[in-house]
Amino acid sequence: MARTIATTTEVDLEGLLEFVRPRHQMVLITSRRDGHPQSSPVTGGVDDEGRVVISTYPERAKTANARRQGEATVLVLSDAFNDAWVQLEGPCEVIDPPDSVEPLVDYYRSIAGEHPDWDEYRQAMRDQGKSLLRITPTRWSPIATGGFPPRLAD
Repeated sequence: MARTIATTTEVDLEGLLEFVRPRHQMVLITSRRDGHPQSSPVTGGVDDEGRVVISTYPERAKTANARRQGEATVLVLSDAFNDAWVQLEGPCEVIDPPDSVEPLVDYYRSIAGEHPDWDEYRQAMRDQGKSLLRITPTRWSPIATGGFPPRLAD
């Protein structure tokens, strides 16, 4: 049986966003006060401005870290664990209620399309006091797949 060979594919910003848009399973990485990483599994999307958007709550550690540091790293995974992935990083903006409601509508659309009742959704976001993180990709890795190094192909 042929071995799967690891790959890396360099992409520009448009290639990165094209890869990320259909993938919603992510790991958000922020920095704690002591500099150690804080990792959070999240669901995310890409807004119309090309920013990675993640719904959260104001009191979560990831939100406090992002607010304090102003930057974040996101590992974007494919649906299959052993499929392609990419890591991106950049400035992270925290949008709190009530300003977060309309950006949360865009977040929902980027992940699930149209909601059956936008007024109900907006009210739920207000009731829950949801915040939104927006990460503008400024650096990213190649799109990668796991496997053996090429020297072990045979």
